[in-house]
Amino acid sequence: MSVYPASDFDLEMRLLIEAIYGKYNYDFRNYSGASVKRRIEHALLQMECRTVSALQEQIIHQPDRFGVLLQYLTIPVSEMFRDPAYFLAIREKVVPLLHTYPSIKLWIAGCSTGEEVYSMAILLKEEGLLERTIIYATDINPRSLQKAEDGIFPLDTIQLFTSNYQKAGGKGEFADYYTAAYGSALFDKNLRRNITFADHSLATDSVFSEMHFISCRNVLIYFNRELQDRAFGLFSSSLVHRGFLGLGSKETVQFSSHAASFEAFDRQERIFRKT
Repeated sequence: MSVYPASDFDLEMRLLIEAIYGKYNYDFRNYSGASVKRRIEHALLQMECRTVSALQEQIIHQPDRFGVLLQYLTIPVSEMFRDPAYFLAIREKVVPLLHTYPSIKLWIAGCSTGEEVYSMAILLKEEGLLERTIIYATDINPRSLQKAEDGIFPLDTIQLFTSNYQKAGGKGEFADYYTAAYGSALFDKNLRRNITFADHSLATDSVFSEMHFISCRNVLIYFNRELQDRAFGLFSSSLVHRGFLGLGSKETVQFSSHAASFEAFDRQERIFRKT
């Protein structure tokens, strides 16, 4: 934790965030200040730095140390079929409408280590849509993207994943989608045949065109209002007419500057539709 006044910490934190942007083009300037502060405080302890300035000196001159810090700034934590009711709503309410398209583009923004990506791929496979769907899975953390592409998850998470899958309306045996070995679960490579993993920042990068469904869950809660509005603008521009946007349980487009571009499709599960 900081051993000097908070005002000094806040000043050095702002300088660190500017240094990260200037050196590596990772833009955390419009992330929630309180959230970034907690993450940096935790990073200081774990990376054994007494001050933020000492941490800044390291990440400027040692790119590998920035790679370590990035793991604390992006919090790569997720689970498969997280919030099962969300996936059940997609299965029961959104999928019938997706069936009307000859081909589908789906963007999972902030995919972390890939749990939601594989969840969506399994759902689409069971609904007969995976073969005609292209899934774009994006994140700013290269380590997370590599883990997502590998499709390997700890075996001790599978019991939770299986329970979530069943609650989300799973139609088969969850065990059919992975092979267990050496304490890990390797998911079927066929699930990621139509998945493109890519580095993309909602803070600095542009749109993905002609998307039918965008899922960005538990990412926007870490943004300030300005960056949230930028993200919603990207989503609106990326979606086809009447395309769908899925958000996290504590997120909504309702109070953004792009609220008029969306209507609630399933308000409880935070699924919106472009107007």
